[in-house]
Amino acid sequence: MSPPPPFNPFSPSNDAAKTEKSKKRSCLSGRSKKFWIILGVISLVLTIGLAVGLGVGLTRNKDDDNSDDNDETQFFPPSANNTNSTLGSYWQPSAGLTWQIILQSPITSTAPNVSVYDIDLFENNSTLVKTLHSQGRKVICYFSAGSYEDFRDDADQFKKSDRGSALKNWPGEYWLNTNSTNVRRIMRSRLDLAKNLGCDGVDPDNLDGYDNNPGFPLTTQTAIDYLTFLAIEAHSRGLAIGLKNSGKIVDATVGFLQWVVNEQCVAFGECGMFRKYIQMNKPVFHIEYPKGAGSAGGVEISQRNAICGDPSRTGFSTVMKTTALNDWLETC
Repeated sequence: MSPPPPFNPFSPSNDAAKTEKSKKRSCLSGRSKKFWIILGVISLVLTIGLAVGLGVGLTRNKDDDNSDDNDETQFFPPSANNTNSTLGSYWQPSAGLTWQIILQSPITSTAPNVSVYDIDLFENNSTLVKTLHSQGRKVICYFSAGSYEDFRDDADQFKKSDRGSALKNWPGEYWLNTNSTNVRRIMRSRLDLAKNLGCDGVDPDNLDGYDNNPGFPLTTQTAIDYLTFLAIEAHSRGLAIGLKNSGKIVDATVGFLQWVVNEQCVAFGECGMFRKYIQMNKPVFHIEYPKGAGSAGGVEISQRNAICGDPSRTGFSTVMKTTALNDWLETC
């Protein structure tokens, strides 16, 4: 999505359905054992034949990347401890950096004197990135890794089978099956784009499908695996990468990610979930959307005091923004 929503993205967890294998009990009649043995052999042969036929049917289009009949879903093994996820030479920022985030449109001003800019991957170009670098800034490039957006340049590369349920309040946006090999291929291309633009790191959004109703069996474990995949691919391109919200998987990802971007942990009393990053001297890029943001008078004093004075955000890189995530900015 472009700007994130102003409300808590977490909703009651919708864990993946678990596959269960059931065994049928068989009762043999003592009257005709020979008949039942013969019938059993015939049934076994027919079952094997049907299974082989089904397998052939499911894989007949394996090489057709654009066929919606081919759901190239793979359920990858958990890989949070994969040492490859930390290999490479890439930016490793320290906690406490100042920052600005602008996702609504291409940046037209680099006036705020901050160390890091988080900008949209598709809305900006290499000239802007070079300008920010010349000013001593680092650049994080945002894209949605967990949702399909119908307005993106590469939207036609997704298959219908990649798309699940619609994201509430975001027309044209749908949860992605992050286990799909096609989705992962597209994300590799997006990381190539980030590298070619000169981004220092990437901000992949919407990885908390497990806490929503994505239309796929996504869990915290599949999210960890997907982030491990993204980290390996990003680091191999010299790109840093961070977590977006997803407080449930902080402990499992803090070891191989370089920061976390959080929205409204003060408002929802969740800042403690992200302190592990501070403890490891990694930034928590923190956003609040207070009343008065973007207005001529700015954030109300009571709102500012509640945010900036909250001890749970100590050490965080806190900004106050409008939900449009344009260039308006206030800091603590």
